[in-house]
Amino acid sequence: MTKVILKDGERIDQLFSTDVKIIQNKAVFSYSVDSVLLSRFPKLPKEGLIVDLCSGNGAVGLFASTATKAKIVAVELQDRLADMAQRSIVLNGLEDQVNVITDDLANLLDHVPRGKVDLILCNPPYFKVTETSKKNASEHYLLARHEIATNLEGICKVSQQALKSNGRLAMVHRPDRLIEIIETMTKYRLAPKRLQLIYPKAGKEANMVLIEAIKDGSTEGLKFLPPLIVHEEDGSYTKEVFDIYYGN
Repeated sequence: MTKVILKDGERIDQLFSTDVKIIQNKAVFSYSVDSVLLSRFPKLPKEGLIVDLCSGNGAVGLFASTATKAKIVAVELQDRLADMAQRSIVLNGLEDQVNVITDDLANLLDHVPRGKVDLILCNPPYFKVTETSKKNASEHYLLARHEIATNLEGICKVSQQALKSNGRLAMVHRPDRLIEIIETMTKYRLAPKRLQLIYPKAGKEANMVLIEAIKDGSTEGLKFLPPLIVHEEDGSYTKEVFDIYYGN
């Protein structure tokens, strides 16, 4: 492991099932269970090209890197978060596999070839911006959580342009926007094929949805995976989630 310099407020966390270490800063950005689940949701190509949109501190792409030899391009608009991601890449010795692009995702085709991407992973801003939006005081969290710099339409549009035919887009989002997600994907010839609802505890409403779509695929054949429950009643992880975090 290469030694890296941590900045004020930063720490190093580890996903023990992969040995990947991530530089975090609670005041700037920290990955959550949604990033971990997204990195393990789709079947990763053995080789080729993967793009991690809205990559934040790079957690999704870095976690995915342990299960594929594909090149991974992480795209993040915020300089501070992209810098954290780049130092995490160096920390894990993944410079030959993972690369960070600091740019608006709308400019993705300036960095990857059109129609050549095998898989796009995306943990996007979940919330629309309205006058009554509950906005976080941190500029970094504000951009990460609210559709200020990008939105669902922009993500699906650029994904359709970058993916190869039968390439896939895997996304984690909020269940209350599921109809909009499916309609927007379909508009850009991204056919939803796999869907899984995530529940914080048994008996609670779902608070996340994982969805995978195929470019130019048939609109028939959407599969609903078994629900995934994150926590037991005592707050500990369920066996399924524990195994994702710590290994079998």
